[in-house]
Amino acid sequence: MKFFIDTANLAQIKEAQALGVLDGVTTNPTLMAKEGITGKNSILKHYVDICNLVDGDVSAEVNALDYDGMIKEGEELADLHEQIVVKLPMTKEGVMAAKYFSDKGVKTNVTLVFSAGQALLAAKAGATYVSPFIGRLDDVSTDGLALIEEIRLIYDNYGYETQILAASVRHTMHIVNCAKIGADVMTGPLSAIYGLLKHPLTDIGLAQFVADFEKGNK
Repeated sequence: MKFFIDTANLAQIKEAQALGVLDGVTTNPTLMAKEGITGKNSILKHYVDICNLVDGDVSAEVNALDYDGMIKEGEELADLHEQIVVKLPMTKEGVMAAKYFSDKGVKTNVTLVFSAGQALLAAKAGATYVSPFIGRLDDVSTDGLALIEEIRLIYDNYGYETQILAASVRHTMHIVNCAKIGADVMTGPLSAIYGLLKHPLTDIGLAQFVADFEKGNK
């Protein structure tokens, strides 16, 4: 499973990259604003800065809601860097734009997916990634992981190459369970990735090793 980090914070991206497990980055206007990145030129520059930090795909989201606007913004984003993936909303216009970019050989990420039917449409349109938001489904008492399972079954039934990018990952068990189900990618906060490192028995065992070494080497 690929590990993406969902942020616009360059320091966190560098930290995840240094860990040696980072495969890409996803971000959106909300995350940009959180880092104080506003204005078109600043946002476009920030996407390039992110691409220069990582080796993998970087999802850059369009803001337009109409088809023509999505195409215009998406082409501008794709021209920024070869690692850019054009991120499109799961709407009629977004699906049409995904088909347009797929035919042009431009990678796409169809986002805000909350049903298997939506994921099926994205795959039919040739999307590179589809982003089901599991955390947001959990927030409204719906099983986000069950959606991943449904999409996996459908994609496997028909050999769709669209990758399931589990988004809105909130914690470490989301990552583990997505890996069990067969999500191709997960995107989440750095804290969730670091959570995979932790186990009390590891801490206890390491402390014992250190203590035994010190006793035997005084």
